Amino acid sequence: MKFTRILGVAAALAAAVAVAQEPATEPATVTAAPEAAPAPTETLEADNAVAHRGDAQAGAGKAAVCAACHGMDGNSADPQYPKLAGQHERYIARQLALYKSMERDNAIMLGFAATLSAQDMRDLGAYFASQKVVAGVADDSVIAEGPNAGMKFYQLGERLYRFGKADGSVPSCAACHGPAGAGNPGSAWPNLAGQHAGYTANALTAFRNGTVWGKGNNANAIMAGVAGSLTDEEIQALATYIEGLHNAADAPSAEALAAAANAEG
Repeated sequence: MKFTRILGVAAALAAAVAVAQEPATEPATVTAAPEAAPAPTETLEADNAVAHRGDAQAGAGKAAVCAACHGMDGNSADPQYPKLAGQHERYIARQLALYKSMERDNAIMLGFAATLSAQDMRDLGAYFASQKVVAGVADDSVIAEGPNAGMKFYQLGERLYRFGKADGSVPSCAACHGPAGAGNPGSAWPNLAGQHAGYTANALTAFRNGTVWGKGNNANAIMAGVAGSLTDEEIQALATYIEGLHNAADAPSAEALAAAANAEG
């Protein structure tokens, strides 16, 4: 090997050793990028927000979605859906709140109530309270057998509604709901007059079976106790009497009665 080549190799090795022996450099400092400003937020109305007295005019627009089942004026044609016309504002608002909180079980109504604010509920209640319920016709067929044989169904219903059961197990309905079925808006007892017999019978049967609307301190167990000893016949009698119940001044026209009979027949 030539001497010059040997010197070149030696020089390269010496340079490599020198590089290896140099002290390590300080690690680079990394500075985090500043965080982006948080997205703007909007405070949502709490479920228990205090609502003001309902606005019937505002409620009329909000009630459009209710019309398919309950009718534009709250007089539903299908007896599986309750009439809302003439119902008290606070009662409607309470029921909507119970649907929203799932304290009253109804999947269909949950879907509608979920997006409503407390004020929406009061406005809807005010609108339907401003409408007039159209009463139906009570069943005047005669009970064929049993302890009430010979009485007409509506007559049995009237006796139960006004006086309750003789043994004291069922109180008078009129005590809370009034002699004409108008209820009590202050105590939020509902207006019953003119309600579909089918809807009322289903509700009373559910109450008899122990259904309670509301939970904890918000529960209303009164009707579960009231309906506990009603028979099927008594429930049907009460329901049909209530359907025909109305003030004489508010008696429906013959045309309205015929339309109601056709819708249910």
